[in-house]
Amino acid sequence: MAQLKISKIIVTLLMGLLSLVFLSPLLWMLSAASKIEKDVMKFPVQWIPTDWNLINNFQTVWYGKVPFGHYYMNSIKIALITTALTLVFSSMAGFSFAKMKFRYKNIVFFMLLTFFMIPAESTLVPRYVLIKWLGLYNTHAALIVMTAFSIPLTFLMRQFMLGINQEFIEAGKIDGAGLFRIYWQIVLPMAKPILATAGILKFMWSWNDYQNPLIFLVDSKLYTVPLGIQSFQGMYSTSYAAIMMAAVSAILPLLLVFIILQKQVIKGIAVGGVKG
Repeated sequence: MAQLKISKIIVTLLMGLLSLVFLSPLLWMLSAASKIEKDVMKFPVQWIPTDWNLINNFQTVWYGKVPFGHYYMNSIKIALITTALTLVFSSMAGFSFAKMKFRYKNIVFFMLLTFFMIPAESTLVPRYVLIKWLGLYNTHAALIVMTAFSIPLTFLMRQFMLGINQEFIEAGKIDGAGLFRIYWQIVLPMAKPILATAGILKFMWSWNDYQNPLIFLVDSKLYTVPLGIQSFQGMYSTSYAAIMMAAVSAILPLLLVFIILQKQVIKGIAVGGVKG
């Protein structure tokens, strides 16, 4: 037992050191965002600033010439709406492929996965033509419509729902529940772990999306955070401390979403491990 405890302690320490290696870029970014400009590139690195400039850097980002707060709200709006729609559509599709019976179900699912193999860059021109035809060009609706459905998240939903015991579905049918009620009141509550995981992934993808806003948005008032950081970097190209503060501000929503939903994600991993 003593040897086992010692080995666990050693493994824990090694994993802690390894995590610090992976976190070092983030820690450096946080440190640089709090420094005065001349201390950012000092070597060896001063992890704890001697001269703090956190408030001034914050004011430069949020109250400076670039309307970073406006870009922030644009990204939050698009990411939340897109994530909500994706969870609804992908969970419905996953439920259909996992628990419903209809002709050519496997063929349709195979075709769906085949479409996922097509690079997004190869569909830019058709999507551009479609968005122009719909009259959605240079609107947030264009970004939402294009990304409201996710094939990989549909695949995740389907794989998770396949593990839900069919007896729950049959019990719902015996009680007179229709397909939508079974989906809404039986399957979705049991699928909270995968919904949380899919929500984090989709929110992250939408928040970090650079290509679609760059192509489908022209008005600077509609810009999202990735485009806003590009504008900010162009204006403050020599102010690395302010740029690092903008980068820190950009990743905060992702950290908050993960912290809020991490219990469900860990539960999903644990359930998946038990099933495996």
